[in-house]
Amino acid sequence: MKIKIILADDHSIIREGLRPLLEKEEDMEVIGEAETGRQALQLVEKLNPDVVIMDISMPDLNGIEAARRIQQDFPQCKIVALSVHTDNQYVARMIQAGASGYLPKNCAFKELSAAIREAINGKTYLSPKVVDSVVQYLKKMSPDSDSAAALLTPREREILQSLAEGKLTKEIASTLNISERTVEAHRQNIMTKLDMHSIAELTKYAISQGIISLEK
Repeated sequence: MKIKIILADDHSIIREGLRPLLEKEEDMEVIGEAETGRQALQLVEKLNPDVVIMDISMPDLNGIEAARRIQQDFPQCKIVALSVHTDNQYVARMIQAGASGYLPKNCAFKELSAAIREAINGKTYLSPKVVDSVVQYLKKMSPDSDSAAALLTPREREILQSLAEGKLTKEIASTLNISERTVEAHRQNIMTKLDMHSIAELTKYAISQGIISLEK
């Protein structure tokens, strides 16, 4: 049986580059592609993959939040993160979200294929380029952290990302299939919980938490 893989990255050139490499492997096949975290979540539900290769900085729903939801609803699906970000907070939060691997995008393909097989075998793979810093970061974290994951609900984190991306209330409501009043209520709850009073503050916070990024 081949390992069924979904590629989730908002850059088509990354997906187009990885797909033929993965399909050259005798035990792997790519069954779908997504350019947002939300699309990845929908494809997992529809196609039941074994592994999702997940970018972090994606529009609409970032890779960390998408990974968290996939692991919650489809725990049998393994997540292997492939990202330009090597900052320890990104790596740590992705692993906390349930990822079974984390590699920088400048890794060799041989390392990625090894990480996929490690994930399938129930192990966690961290690239040597990130492992030391993330261990130190995790040691310093406390259970009552003031991170977005600790303070906000999944829906609030989703709306926070949309607000930080500059989306309007009407657009957010349409995407999430909820009323504009509900979006406004969530926004107020977010601001109250974070003790913030403007979209600018929320955007700065979202960047600091890795919910959105200025880098691609």
